Amino acid sequence: MSIQDCFCPKCGKATEHEGLCTNCRIDNTPWFVCDRRVKSIRCPSCGALKQANTWTDSEREWADLAPELAKTAVHFHPDVRKPSLVVTVEDNTLNRSTATISLKGLLHNTPLEATCSVEIVWHKEQCDRCNRISGSYYEGIVQVRADGRPPSTFELQMSAGIAQQVEDSLQAGGERLSFIADMNETREGLNITVGSQHIGTLISQGIIAQLGGRFTTHPKLVGEKNGRQLYRITYSVRLPRFQKQDVVFSHGRYLEVTRIESSHIKALDLAKGVPTSVREEDIERSVGNLRDAVSALVAFADSHIMGVLDPETCQTKELRKVPWLDVKAGQHVLVLRDNENLVVVG
Repeated sequence: MSIQDCFCPKCGKATEHEGLCTNCRIDNTPWFVCDRRVKSIRCPSCGALKQANTWTDSEREWADLAPELAKTAVHFHPDVRKPSLVVTVEDNTLNRSTATISLKGLLHNTPLEATCSVEIVWHKEQCDRCNRISGSYYEGIVQVRADGRPPSTFELQMSAGIAQQVEDSLQAGGERLSFIADMNETREGLNITVGSQHIGTLISQGIIAQLGGRFTTHPKLVGEKNGRQLYRITYSVRLPRFQKQDVVFSHGRYLEVTRIESSHIKALDLAKGVPTSVREEDIERSVGNLRDAVSALVAFADSHIMGVLDPETCQTKELRKVPWLDVKAGQHVLVLRDNENLVVVG
């Protein structure tokens, strides 16, 4: 040993470099810190988790969350390489668990091992969304009505389905407060109570995009919070008088509605099989909708006439053969009833 050899100032051992030896450096470095307790806050109603004042939807069970929660209690020194954790969890009470953590890592190329224990506290708290729902909070109502008639069952089901799809999409995108608080049918139509103005607008737009019509908004001042005026909005959705696949009678013709425009209705002439258009005021009456058509047996058919068995009276009625439908005896056609007449629609 020469006078130029390096010595550890703490233990006196010879070292290859100045300063503390490897063992003393490890002894002087807390290579990990383990928090004594971690807490999980979960909504008992919907299962959402709260992290740093932010709620997030989750369907994970406590048993799956416990190991990850325990790992968040361990903080390694920046110089530790290849850290690894093995967690075992034991439930003590309904709201307390104990996690035992086995730790491994490399510090200054020296393998280290240790264990620590963490108490997991399971806390229940109603989330922001469930708190609003239970408190009957809402920011708007979407009222689905039809012009001059009650909405059909199909339209009500479509509107409800569109509203549910919009809610699912917004919830998946993280808009937890864009929820449907209530949905109920009335004699006039459908009322959809919503938790935010954004979802109310999207539901209204989605319904008219699929079913036609228009919507208007009617805000009402309900209070003030933090200097900001609060409004509740009624979204008045008006479906058109006629809907797609309606069969109507106009100037001696039976027409199938294909599209509703602002001034005209596009339709298919069921006698000729050609497209046409008609003004709404020129429609004399509505016969029905293709969704309500029933099947009828074709008893005979020639080039111009076909005999159709009336589904109600079982009598054969002679109808003019439509050029857009190739029908032979023994086949079936779809018909709608207009008083005593049968209208072939498909």
